Amino acid sequence: PIARQSELDEIDVLREMAEDDPITAELEYGDEASFRRPEIPRTVMRKLRRGQLSVQAEIDLHGHTAAEAKEALSNFLAYAHRNNYQCVRVVHGKGHRSPGKVPVLKPKVVKWLALRDDVAAYTTARPVDGGTGALYVLLR
Repeated sequence: PIARQSELDEIDVLREMAEDDPITAELEYGDEASFRRPEIPRTVMRKLRRGQLSVQAEIDLHGHTAAEAKEALSNFLAYAHRNNYQCVRVVHGKGHRSPGKVPVLKPKVVKWLALRDDVAAYTTARPVDGGTGALYVLLR
């Protein structure tokens, strides 16, 4: 038997990776990601980057396909809003087990977060919290 859906998923991933997206165009393995809406003060962003804001919930997207990860992230952020969380951690992984060791979920997650109105800012987590494989996310 041939895993046709798996082949199709890989083709979709490669196609999406080839698209020129200004938010994620230069994002590669080990790169830090950062996003801040204009109304968020730099002092708040600095605290977020340093891990000084209390992380109230976390989601780990390891092993998810892109479609599964998008749905899980959306559900997680809805849960965070229902509970009035202000800061959460999203673990997307570094791409060690991806074909060619190229991160698959990382560029997608930063794009999805930047497009959401309920996300005020995000930045790469400190090494103790996942480093370039995770993000601190500040919610509105």
